[in-house]
Amino acid sequence: MKTVGLLNASAAEFIGTFILVFFGVGSVHVAVLTGALAGLGQVAAVWGVGIALAIYATGSISGAHMNPAITLVFAALRRFPPARILPYVASQLAGAMAAAAVLYALFGGCIADFEAAHGLVRGGPGSELSAMMYGEYFPNPAMVQGEHPTLGGITMTGAMAAEGIGTALLAFFVFAMTDRRNGGRPNGTFAALFIGLAVAVIISILAPLTQAGLNPARDFAPRVLAYFAGWGPIAIPGPRGGFFTVYILAPVIGAMAGAAAYQFIVRPGLPAETAEAKAA
Repeated sequence: MKTVGLLNASAAEFIGTFILVFFGVGSVHVAVLTGALAGLGQVAAVWGVGIALAIYATGSISGAHMNPAITLVFAALRRFPPARILPYVASQLAGAMAAAAVLYALFGGCIADFEAAHGLVRGGPGSELSAMMYGEYFPNPAMVQGEHPTLGGITMTGAMAAEGIGTALLAFFVFAMTDRRNGGRPNGTFAALFIGLAVAVIISILAPLTQAGLNPARDFAPRVLAYFAGWGPIAIPGPRGGFFTVYILAPVIGAMAGAAAYQFIVRPGLPAETAEAKAA
């Protein structure tokens, strides 16, 4: 396979991550502000379709990592060039920030009305109910303040475990869906669709606990925007802290564990690599 130039690949990572965040984080905006997306399942479905579309659009150029944790595991286990790690991660963060800024420009007035209607002072206690449209929180603020107050008992350790396990599953499925030796993977270009479905399923289970970030770029860049848009310490470090340990460190560790589980436990049992696979 011909190696794509770094500038083109980085641009593709920017665009892919922009698409991912615009549709995914945008679905959270719509759910919180309008209720037009009824229930967690619909939000998860938009996330899944958005990820699949981003992969279809940019995957042939950059591999569509769109996630620093995925870039790191590809460098560690799939011979991704180490020199491309920082440009990829920078492009992912920039793409996520750009998408968050566009969403804020589109929904800023609606957010202000939402805060006024709910008696929220941006940056004050409880304003994570609106900040959750950008960064993520444990437990899910919308569910804790809604009909499920029992979720309030989630600890930082539990939140780290949820994000780590969720990202481990994501990395495991990414490796499985893109491995030419895996005869059970989807045929043709269906891998992107099934990676999106995997994310949707993971979100459906974990979003009540941690909002299911699974991606340091998706969380950190919009969180920085929220910090400067007036949420301040509610955005960083957050009312319970953990923005680094739960939403950056845990996904990276989880992705490494999930990818390693596939690479060293599942893959050795697959048929030998073909000449076609070696050339890819």
